[in-house]
Amino acid sequence: MAKSAEVKLAIFGRAGVGKSESTYRHQATIDDEVVSMEILDTAGQEDTIQREGHMRWGEGFVLVYDITDRGSFEEVLPLKNILDEIKKPKNVTLILVGNKADLDHSRQVSTEEGEKLATELACAFYECSACTGEGNITEIFYELCREVRRRRMVQGKTRRRSSTTHVKQAINKMLTKISS
Repeated sequence: MAKSAEVKLAIFGRAGVGKSESTYRHQATIDDEVVSMEILDTAGQEDTIQREGHMRWGEGFVLVYDITDRGSFEEVLPLKNILDEIKKPKNVTLILVGNKADLDHSRQVSTEEGEKLATELACAFYECSACTGEGNITEIFYELCREVRRRRMVQGKTRRRSSTTHVKQAINKMLTKISS
């Protein structure tokens, strides 16, 4: 039987797709593991307090900009900086997405600019169209779930190792006190 995992993902940005905040639940099998995704689409509507709460809640993040709106692209880096501040000292798991790829004739942000920013943010980059489905939107979420799972495994190993180290240190202190 396949293992099951729950992943909380949040979508941030001013991509103009949704008009109001929505939460979706989706279950999928990713790499032989059943994953229950809880996806919060903030639709760019949140105030600062709401946004911070959403950022604390999420484990993985999709930062979305509109390829036809340079201003939305320029909001990505400040948004990432806020995420880093709220999630510190953890590394933020995210994917950068340029939306509205179906409107290439109105493009204000080149694919190369998106790729360059993704490199700076050390994350994957996709272009898609939420309207037409162009760009394999499903794969964006699957890849983000994979990355969240990888981070959990690394953090779990670190936690186990550090707690083992603490126990060894405590035992050594006790033995030192007993022998002296």
